[in-house]
Amino acid sequence: MKAPISGATLSTGILDSSQSRPHLTFMRVVIIGTGGRVGGALARHFRLAGHAVMGFDRKALDLTRPEIIRDRLMPLAFDTVLLPAALTSLDYAEDHPDEAQAANVTGPALVAAVCADRGARLIHFSTDYVYDGTALGPRKETELPAPVSVYARTKAEGEHQVLAATQGAALIARVSWVFGPDRPSFPDQMIEQAKTGAALSAVDDKFSMPTSALDLCQWLEPFVDGPHRTTGGIVNFCQAGAPVSWQTYGQTTLDLAATLGIRLRTRHVEGRPLATMTAFKATRPIHTTMDHQKLTGLLGTPPRPWTDALRDYLRTYHAPA
Repeated sequence: MKAPISGATLSTGILDSSQSRPHLTFMRVVIIGTGGRVGGALARHFRLAGHAVMGFDRKALDLTRPEIIRDRLMPLAFDTVLLPAALTSLDYAEDHPDEAQAANVTGPALVAAVCADRGARLIHFSTDYVYDGTALGPRKETELPAPVSVYARTKAEGEHQVLAATQGAALIARVSWVFGPDRPSFPDQMIEQAKTGAALSAVDDKFSMPTSALDLCQWLEPFVDGPHRTTGGIVNFCQAGAPVSWQTYGQTTLDLAATLGIRLRTRHVEGRPLATMTAFKATRPIHTTMDHQKLTGLLGTPPRPWTDALRDYLRTYHAPA
């Protein structure tokens, strides 16, 4: 996999803003979770957009240590906080519910309280797993959460606590199956394993929507420094397209890679039922594809299909020069 686009050091401390492009309003942006796939993409994107970006990885600000959150944030001057940091491992959360509660509920609620005290904007990231996955069809923001795992329960409770602390002013950005250059994701793993000739398989009876971290950053621009800066509540941030299983997602990745001249020794991803994944401890919801009509109305244009976003990603980060 090629290196991420240059322009941001994703580590403890402050990222400067020496490179810029036009934007509506200069913002001082704090990003909590720059060591992750979404946080890394956000740090680079908003730095290159000309904003002052202060990035915290987990070593610098650990949400499972609530006693340090106010001390870390209060000395800073900022207009917006982006909060993608979370405990995201479903099976780890099942075995460590207290840690999941701290990272996904208590920590975000404290960040929200600081933002409320400072009059700052908060964008908190959540997940399609808050839906129970029993019903077919795209899930709308108006549906009540029905989590089926510790991870999902804490993320749903975190949404509630963040909105309560900000009196509904925070934006909850629900995302699903994110891929991007800042941390290896499912398509990266498929390609790297296919290059070795390994036999590949993936779950074929669980469905959602892959989402590009790079597209996500662009969608968020009007919510950070544009006309939707005061928009609060829950919004599904996801690509367009038909619901897809992990098996179809993996097979599409290999098919696109082949058209881009990426040399693979394995060309097929075998399907397997979720029930055969005996190593899983946490229950996984089956149907969590999200509806993007609210996002489309806010942006004025629909998000592009996930296959288009994936093709561009593979061309940029995997295809031969």
